[in-house]
Amino acid sequence: MVRAYVGLGANIGDPVRQLKQAIRLIQDTPDIQVRTCSSIYRSDPVDYLNQPDFYNMVAELETTLSAEALLRRCQEVEQELKRVRVIRYGPRTIDIDILLYDQLLIQKENLEVPHPKMKDRSFVVLPLAEVVGDTERFLIPGTSESLGDWVKQIGNPRGILKLEPMLTKREEEKTNVENRKC
Repeated sequence: MVRAYVGLGANIGDPVRQLKQAIRLIQDTPDIQVRTCSSIYRSDPVDYLNQPDFYNMVAELETTLSAEALLRRCQEVEQELKRVRVIRYGPRTIDIDILLYDQLLIQKENLEVPHPKMKDRSFVVLPLAEVVGDTERFLIPGTSESLGDWVKQIGNPRGILKLEPMLTKREEEKTNVENRKC
């Protein structure tokens, strides 16, 4: 089993519901176990500003899928949730990015791991830190930095608000997920 971290975001339709649906669809994949999820964070849009706020989270997965197969599954989930790619960085029903895949460095045309923009995005770093826990000992592949270093560099960011745990206890019981936050 390989440990992977995915970032999820949505800002049109019912973003919180879509994040939860995406997690359930990922969780229902035979070769993927969702280990834990961050809280949901609301953040200002980045790059393309004329759009609604985003709702973001990070999930820790264990999988036997290759990085490429995991990417395909994430894209299938996006399609199931009606993701349409019209404007780069624009509004979306769901966006799922592979942030980290074990301690591997991957440089392919359609997949770069660690995700190249995650260091500068508080809406990725803060939920990832929440999931990881011990950020000082969590080293980012291909760098000499820890996740704790990235958290310190972000400092006290503007435009991001931690909202809620991924699922309520009642929802957690409904999904038959034991010992997980999501």
